[in-house]
Amino acid sequence: MTKTAVVLFNLGGPDSLKAVKPFLFNLFNDRAIIRVPQPLRSLIAFFIATVRGPKARDIYRHMGGKSPLLQETQAQAEALEKILNKKSANGEEYKVFVCMRHWHPMSEVVVKKVKAYSPDRVILLPLYPQFSTTTTGSSFTDWKKSSRKVGLDIPTTSICCYPSDRGFVAAHARIIKDMYWKASEHGKPKILFSAHGLPEKIIAEGDPYQWHIERSVASIIQILAIDEVDYGICYQSRVGRLEWLGPYTEEEISAAGKEKKPLLVVPVSFVSEHSETLVELDLDYRKLAEAKGVPGYYRVPTLSVEPYFIEALADLCLGSDKEEPVQSFTKERFCPRNFGKCACAS
Repeated sequence: MTKTAVVLFNLGGPDSLKAVKPFLFNLFNDRAIIRVPQPLRSLIAFFIATVRGPKARDIYRHMGGKSPLLQETQAQAEALEKILNKKSANGEEYKVFVCMRHWHPMSEVVVKKVKAYSPDRVILLPLYPQFSTTTTGSSFTDWKKSSRKVGLDIPTTSICCYPSDRGFVAAHARIIKDMYWKASEHGKPKILFSAHGLPEKIIAEGDPYQWHIERSVASIIQILAIDEVDYGICYQSRVGRLEWLGPYTEEEISAAGKEKKPLLVVPVSFVSEHSETLVELDLDYRKLAEAKGVPGYYRVPTLSVEPYFIEALADLCLGSDKEEPVQSFTKERFCPRNFGKCACAS
């Protein structure tokens, strides 16, 4: 019997109000996030964590004093492991591990658990459908570093992205359709695909994230097959003074208020519920929509354990090429050549 370890990557979130500040420090001390050398990066991270700490704790108080992201990811891992072992052939065994980038359990602990499992192969699978150096790239780098430390030298396949994967797209279309007609009670709704933002300079350096978001949205709209559908892409969670990807979600909400259009908001880059969906989208932006006169504000749930989505993740694992260390959902380079930060370019 062969054994395969699947490592499910996610960002992580504080498990208590006391953990908020150290979580923020870990986040902003990531070289992929703040691209300055040490020790300056740590000083900046400490400053940001200190300044943003009180506001961030207020956000997590709305969620019971902690992030639900770990529990969400564990549920996805359990669902994925179940379907992988159901669909596997020839006595193959799959075990799914959860690995968070900026809070526990992090790679330095998870890699030891994987080594103790003694698999024949490892598959690294991010819960970031669209690749960015700040998310998937950072997780891959950290995993490799931790693997070297503990001597985990096992054939590994890294699945870098799946922005237009058929199952991922179908899962989105399924839950969007369920809510679209409800939103239509207030008039023809605009579907607003909201993604986590990034500074424009990161995109200018060759990061394919924005292009991946656009491919995801185009694929979802195509399969939705709604006549003359009104939709747009926007970006949320902006911090700092740098120019970020636009248009910003709050700008699009204000515009919908002026046009008296109901909104159906889709968190297209998030597959698990956390602060950006449960607080930023559900509370902050809902209040803004009401203040701006938006006639109806609806938010589509994240994919979470939606069956089509879990099936898609399983198919990515089962169909991955053991001979290719890094591969997209197409099993070849997905990004155009001008994106120099594409994971398949390394």
